[in-house]
Amino acid sequence: MLTELLADLRAESADLDSLVAGLDPAGWATPTPAPGWTIAHQIAHLAWTDDRSNLAIDDPDEFRRTVDGGVDAGAAEGARAEPGELLARWRAGRERLQAALTAAPAEGRLVWYGPPMKPASMATARIMETWAHGQDVADALGVEREPTARLRHIAHLGVRTFGFSFALNDLPVPDVALRVELRAPDGDEWTWGPETAADRVSGPALDFCLLVTQRRHRDDLAITAVGEDARRWLTIAQAFAGTPGTGRAPTAS
Repeated sequence: MLTELLADLRAESADLDSLVAGLDPAGWATPTPAPGWTIAHQIAHLAWTDDRSNLAIDDPDEFRRTVDGGVDAGAAEGARAEPGELLARWRAGRERLQAALTAAPAEGRLVWYGPPMKPASMATARIMETWAHGQDVADALGVEREPTARLRHIAHLGVRTFGFSFALNDLPVPDVALRVELRAPDGDEWTWGPETAADRVSGPALDFCLLVTQRRHRDDLAITAVGEDARRWLTIAQAFAGTPGTGRAPTAS
């Protein structure tokens, strides 16, 4: 499983790399939908997170001791670098992470900002982040990306963080069964949860991934929910760690 995840992480990174590799300095300074973040900020954030991931694997004690300025500070600092230097840093860091995750014990636990995680979980999180920040870059450049089967990893993480989303917003975690049915890019159906569950979410996998990464407002997506808890979840769903996100404003008329 880890081998497949790392192959998909490499492919997701390569797709984003192809969007930014040919940009001139003005292109790197293009604003993205994330307020205050340019394309350089998006790539710097990914490079910063890869650096932190590598440190967590290589020297967990140092990771715990190190006080960093957080996500925004890491992105801002990295974005000040010359574009070629930033691109080289991101490429080198993600290659180091590939090697580090490959060598890490499959059942071992890696320290992180939240609960420790297995290498497979870290790889899944990196796929999610790379895809989500890549979406911001694509939106900034006016590029429509072709959805791939790699969305399944992001959708899986989105389903798994059902309870996390409630807890993050200081809400009671619903004690309900949840059924999620998503239409994959190739037309297949991806499902989670019991068929008999009363609370249900369905729609295109792409739309669900845009929702749980908070790259689109729910009103702009073809996602339906049945059941009070399922409907409430779609207003707070968040597959990424950190404080509750503000999401994006609706654009649909």
